[in-house]
Amino acid sequence: MLDRERCTGHGRCYTLVPELFESDDDGYGVVIGADVPNDLEDRARTAVANCPEDAISVIRDDEEARS
Repeated sequence: MLDRERCTGHGRCYTLVPELFESDDDGYGVVIGADVPNDLEDRARTAVANCPEDAISVIRDDEEARS
């Protein structure tokens, strides 16, 4: 999940993990697809760790079910 209100367009997400993120016309991050394949989970967490605005989060299906 990418919180558009927190994103300020640093571009680290789509630079580091282009398989999961791209930029919109204004340079803000956009998630490509809602589901992260298992083989890209570590890369998704890299994007989370490198977002200076903490605008990215990874929600596992089992966490969502408990909400």
